[in-house]
Amino acid sequence: MPSLKMLLLGGAVSLLCACGPDRAERTAKNGAEEGKVAAPASEMRAEQSRSATSADTSGLKNVYFGELHLHTAYSLDAYIGGMALMPEDAMRFAKGETIQVNGQGYKIHKPLDFFAITDHAEFIGEMYTVLHDDAPGHDTESVQQLLSLDNIKDREKWFLENVAMANRKKPQHASFFVGNESTANGWKEIMSAVERYNDPGNFTTIPAYEWTATPGGANLHRNIYFRDMNLPQRPMSYIDLQTEEELWQWMEELRGKGMQVFAIPHNSNASRGRMFPALDSGGKPLSETYAKMRNTMEPAIEIMQAKGDSEVHIKFWPNDEFADFENANSIQDFSNRRFSKRDFVREGLKYGLEYEDKLGVNPFKYGIVGGSDNHNGRPGNVWESNYHGGHGASDDTAEARRTGKIPDWMKTIDANPGAITGVWAPENTRAAIWDAIYNRETFATSGPRIKVRLFGGFGLSKKPGDYEGLVRTGYDAGVPMGGTLTPPPGNGKKGPTFYLYALKDPDGANLDRIQMVKGWVDGNGQHHEHIYDVAVSKGRSISAQGRAEQEVGNTVNAQRALYENTIGSTSLTAVWTDSAFDPLHRAYYYLRAIQIPTPRWSTYDAARKNLPLLDGVPTSIQERAWSSPIWYEPGQ
Repeated sequence: MPSLKMLLLGGAVSLLCACGPDRAERTAKNGAEEGKVAAPASEMRAEQSRSATSADTSGLKNVYFGELHLHTAYSLDAYIGGMALMPEDAMRFAKGETIQVNGQGYKIHKPLDFFAITDHAEFIGEMYTVLHDDAPGHDTESVQQLLSLDNIKDREKWFLENVAMANRKKPQHASFFVGNESTANGWKEIMSAVERYNDPGNFTTIPAYEWTATPGGANLHRNIYFRDMNLPQRPMSYIDLQTEEELWQWMEELRGKGMQVFAIPHNSNASRGRMFPALDSGGKPLSETYAKMRNTMEPAIEIMQAKGDSEVHIKFWPNDEFADFENANSIQDFSNRRFSKRDFVREGLKYGLEYEDKLGVNPFKYGIVGGSDNHNGRPGNVWESNYHGGHGASDDTAEARRTGKIPDWMKTIDANPGAITGVWAPENTRAAIWDAIYNRETFATSGPRIKVRLFGGFGLSKKPGDYEGLVRTGYDAGVPMGGTLTPPPGNGKKGPTFYLYALKDPDGANLDRIQMVKGWVDGNGQHHEHIYDVAVSKGRSISAQGRAEQEVGNTVNAQRALYENTIGSTSLTAVWTDSAFDPLHRAYYYLRAIQIPTPRWSTYDAARKNLPLLDGVPTSIQERAWSSPIWYEPGQ
C-alpha cells in the first residue's frame, strides 16, 4: 500500500467504483399514472424548462441545488483516513468533471449549482504544514512519520498520540502546530480555490469552514458561511472559541467590520440534547440576549447528513410511519452518545416556540438545509446507486461498508450518502444564494433533486390556478417557506391557507405524498404536533382525519436492486387550510414530500457484488424532501 506521501502526490485515496446512476436505476420503468391531486404535466414541463443558469426576471425565482458540508485533505480526520483530494479537485467534481483517484474515474451523477468547502478550522494550519514541502515544520519528525505511514490503524494511532482531540476538556492543536500563520496560509489557499472556481450565473462557490465543537463528546459543530470574499485573516476554531456564545460574539465583531457571515448547526442527532438547550454554556437559563444572538447568527439547521436523519427518530415518534428513516442508531455505541427527543429538529422547533413565549424571541427559528459531510472530497455525491462510501478507508469497499466502523462515530452500515440543499433565488450568485439561506427560503432532500414549494397566508385564494399562478399568488398575498404569518385585523379564528407543491427528480422516482407537519405550544407550555397527508398519488383517498387510507405500494426487487416507476405521481399540488387553528398558540408548519420506495445503497452494493442481503437492514427506503417552516405568531 502506498504511503500517505505517495497518496498525496498521486491524488489517490481509495479504490472505488466509477459510475453514475447504476444501470439498474437507469433502466427503472417510468410513466406512472397521475392521480386526481397531481399537478398537470404542463406544470412539470414549465418548471423543468426554466433555466437554472439564467437569472429569473419573472419574480418566481429559480431553484438551485448545492452542497454545504464537504471536507478535503485540509481536514486532518479526512487525511488520516487516506483522503488526498485538494479543494481544486472537489470544485472540479462539483462542476461535473471526472476526478481520477487511484487510476479510477469518479463523476457526480449531476453537477451542482453551488458548493461550500467546510474543512475543520481546528487543524487547517497543521494540514498546511503537512501538505507543503516548503512549509515551516514540514521536516519535523512527527510530520515525516505521518507521511510515511501506509496503514490506517497506524495512522489512527499516530492521530491519538499527536493530536489533542477537540472533545477533550481543553482542546489543543497537534504537536507539530507552528502557529496561527500556518492556519492563515492554509485558509488563504482554500479561499484561493473558492474564488478561482466561482462563476456567477453558472456555478457559485461560498467561502466557508467548520467550527468543530465537541464539549464532552456532544456534537455542537457549526459551519460558518460568508457572503463574499471580505474575510477574516484566519478562521477561528473550537480551540480559539470554546462556546457558541464566543463564536457568535466573534461573528458579531466581523459584522462590525463589514463582513457578512452566518452559522449553520449540523448533526443535532449526536448533540446529547445540547443543540436545543435549556441552559446556556455557562449553565444559566436561556436569556433574551442569548435568544436574540442565536436567532440572528443562525438562520438554518442541517436536517440530514451522512451520519443520519435529524428530523425525527422512530423511538420518540412511533406514530409517524416515516420516522424510521436513516436513524443511525449505532451512533449510540460510540463516545457515550445517547439519543433524546431534544436531539431532533422537529422537537427543537417546538422549543423555539416555547422560548419565544417566554423571552419574546425564538432562538431556534431555523430554516432547513442538508449536506453530505463527505470526507472523500466528493461534494453532492448523494445518489444511492452511486454511493461507495464517504469516509476514506473506513468504508471504501462493499465489505467495509457492511461490517466496518467510522472511527468514534458509528457502524458503516448505518451511514448514508447524505443530503442536499435546495434554495429559491433570483440568480445563481453568492449574494443571491447566501441571502436565500439567510432568509430561510430553503429546503433539503435526502439526495434526489425533488423540488418543493410552500406558501402560506390568511385569505389566500383556494383556486390559485396553474403552477405560475400558485407561485405568484403565494408571493403577492402570502409568505414563502421561511416566512412568518401574523393574523390580519378582524381575522377571528380563521386558519391560514397554504399552497404545497412537489415535483419529482427528473432522473428519480415518483412521489408517494405531500405532508404538512404542524407543531405548536399551548397556553400551558405543552408541545403538540400533527401530520396531515394533504396530497397523495394515483387518486388514493385521504380520510377525514387527514391521513392517506391506502399505502402507495412497493415495486423494489431487492435481489436485483431494481424498482419500477409504475406507481406514484410525477408532481403533487395541494391547497390546505388549517381547520384546527387556534389564534392564541404559536405554531410552525413545514412540508414533507415522500417518494415511492427505491433500493437503499446497501441493496445496490449487495446486487453489484452478489452478496447476501443483511438481516435487519432495510432493502428499500422512501427518500424525501423537507421545506423550511412557515411560522405563525399571534397578533398583539
